[in-house]
Amino acid sequence: MKKVATRFAPSPTGPLHIGGVRTALFNWLYSKNKKGSFYLRIEDTDKERSKDKYKEQIVKSLKWIGVENDGDEYIQSKKINDHIKVANELLKNGHAYKCYCSSDEIEEQKQRAKQKKIPYIYDRKWRNKNESEAPKDSKPTIRFKSKINGNTILKDLVQGDVQIDNNTIEDFIILRNDGSPTYNLSASVDDHLMNITHIIRGDDHKINTFKQMQIYIAMKWELPSFAHIPLIHTTEGKKLSKRDKASTLDDYSKIGIMSDALRNYLLRLGWSYKDKEIFTLNESIKYFNLEGIGKSPSKLDMSRILSMNEHYIKNIDENHLFNQLTEYCKLYKSEIKSDKKEKIKKSLPFLKNKAKTLEDIFNNGQYIMVDNVNFNQEDIKLIDDKAKKVISDFNTKFSHVNKLSKETLEPIVNELIKSNDTNFKGVGQPLRIALTGSKFGPGIYDIIISLGKDEVRKRLTNKKLS
Repeated sequence: MKKVATRFAPSPTGPLHIGGVRTALFNWLYSKNKKGSFYLRIEDTDKERSKDKYKEQIVKSLKWIGVENDGDEYIQSKKINDHIKVANELLKNGHAYKCYCSSDEIEEQKQRAKQKKIPYIYDRKWRNKNESEAPKDSKPTIRFKSKINGNTILKDLVQGDVQIDNNTIEDFIILRNDGSPTYNLSASVDDHLMNITHIIRGDDHKINTFKQMQIYIAMKWELPSFAHIPLIHTTEGKKLSKRDKASTLDDYSKIGIMSDALRNYLLRLGWSYKDKEIFTLNESIKYFNLEGIGKSPSKLDMSRILSMNEHYIKNIDENHLFNQLTEYCKLYKSEIKSDKKEKIKKSLPFLKNKAKTLEDIFNNGQYIMVDNVNFNQEDIKLIDDKAKKVISDFNTKFSHVNKLSKETLEPIVNELIKSNDTNFKGVGQPLRIALTGSKFGPGIYDIIISLGKDEVRKRLTNKKLS
């Protein structure tokens, strides 16, 4: 039995789309589950639109989500001669022919089909014509001679048996009139050369699969297995496109979604295993199968992604969380200063409370990261004479505290509530504004302990509070 080999074959004409990431993930997991190989093929034959920066973004995105290819990337543009060679073999063996229709003729056929409200299919004008009838100085395209009679059944590993009437597949172009190969030819030849055993891709490729199967059969190559996975839709039920917000991994990474959480979410988007929701990387490989993929499109749900991310924030090792936060700040915010790192690390148990993203943790910990308090202009107006007295009284009593803990701070707060004839908010709110710049934030005891005695005293005597 052949060793399982899967591939992911993006075009570097734009940033990698979230649907593409899931396709790559499914291919990678299937090959790893079967102890096979996973390859990355860069389909860069569109020279106008293909860019190195997009290729780098694709590789980086896959690595970020945990998907790494075996061996070097396979670069399609380096194999053009192999594709052309196969086109010429098909021509020689009678499975393809030269088509001399001009672009005007093809356009006319398309317009006629449009008027009749039927799908355009090339009329096969040159299928059986003699080349001696060809117009002079005209460069032909090479068309594949598709089957006209009967039907073809695709034994799809996700969709089940899919049947099509052969006459609905046109004689598709395999070489353009400039001699360049088309997608269906190049993809078929590459999959054959790479010994791909399983082609797992979006179900918008089904018609391409029927065309590519015909090339395989005409070349007497062993057919791979095909699995077509339903597409990802927006919450409105439309097909997700590159233009949609939150369609690339960068969109998620920027707001502080962690790679493990997003990978877990994408794994469960259209695939299930019993009633299990959370999968480690090793569990993902162990349990992944094609039988668990559903037949209906999945909807991208941002609230579900945030919920999954919150679960990971709550449950992962705090050293790991701190490293991720540090990296996130370095990339998208301001780098955490070395003298603040220990304070942030020790404060993570409460800074991560109710945080759905790394950005939330960053915002919660801003008061520790800054050297000078940035006051919210509306909140500082709440520091009236009564609030100033609370701050001053607290500072006086606080100066005698040696060990910072809830047990040593609580009696001071209770005493101030009593002596100032107020409630917990009446003491906690002025202190929170004085120490963080905002009336919103973590619990007051957590704030005081995280800042340390010297920093608290410095902030309580800020001239802006007088």
